[in-house]
Amino acid sequence: MNRKQALKTMAAGAALFSLGNTACSQDEKKTMENQALKGNIRHSVSRWCYGKIPLEELAVACKEMGIESIELLKVDECKTVLNHGLTCAMVNGSPLGISRGFNDPALHDQLLKDYTEIIPQVADLGLSNLICFSGDRKGMDDKTGMENCAKGLEPVVKLAEKHNVIIIMELLNSKVNHPDYMCDRTHWGVELCQMVGSENLKLLYDIYHMQIMEGDIIATIRKSHQYFGHYHTGGVPGRNEIDETQELYYPAIMRAIVETGYKGFVGQEFIPTWDEPLKALRQGIEICDV
Repeated sequence: MNRKQALKTMAAGAALFSLGNTACSQDEKKTMENQALKGNIRHSVSRWCYGKIPLEELAVACKEMGIESIELLKVDECKTVLNHGLTCAMVNGSPLGISRGFNDPALHDQLLKDYTEIIPQVADLGLSNLICFSGDRKGMDDKTGMENCAKGLEPVVKLAEKHNVIIIMELLNSKVNHPDYMCDRTHWGVELCQMVGSENLKLLYDIYHMQIMEGDIIATIRKSHQYFGHYHTGGVPGRNEIDETQELYYPAIMRAIVETGYKGFVGQEFIPTWDEPLKALRQGIEICDV
């Protein structure tokens, strides 16, 4: 399952998920209260991975675990998590989605319209990170695509600067999950950020996606961290739990992130396979809590 497929089933699944499956037992609550998180990593979770759980219930469960954020929400969903004392570390951007992005000049007017509407709303809620995408190649070469992205992003980023909002383009793999996606290599994203030349444009360094495309995760974080405004996790292969069932060692990766001085969020974006998905989420948080 990918993000797009998950969003299609989220509403139906939420109606079927009972409170009993979400709520932690009193013993579990006491255990979590007695095992405070270290605070070196700020923890977030991607909403779409837990689409069967109603947002209100997910917010309660996250609060109990010490998770500070539920992300990839629409603007009108953010108040729900804010009301629970959480934040949204990454707000959804244009409804055009992943495959139709800034590399297509024909979409620039629509993208500017969408972000002109969303950016002030994000700022008014006291939030700061807003996602965007390059779009698919569709036969376009990378240099042309980068130039198109820079041109389309320029007015959006200028508006974001006025509102203290960060526009964050996600790095995704084009090998397994998002065939033909253009921003599929760290160096391409870094060059785009350099071309635009604003601190209000950053990259979402998705560890799962970049392990598939290029590997060398820790060295890349150390080299290019100044361009990364957010991180995502996920087990490789399969995008499932980040424990010993997959090939990455997340404690070392998290320590590398901490060593860079990063103060933002790390979002859990794996698709849980356990019968009790919130226990899988809790395990992921514990693994990353270095």
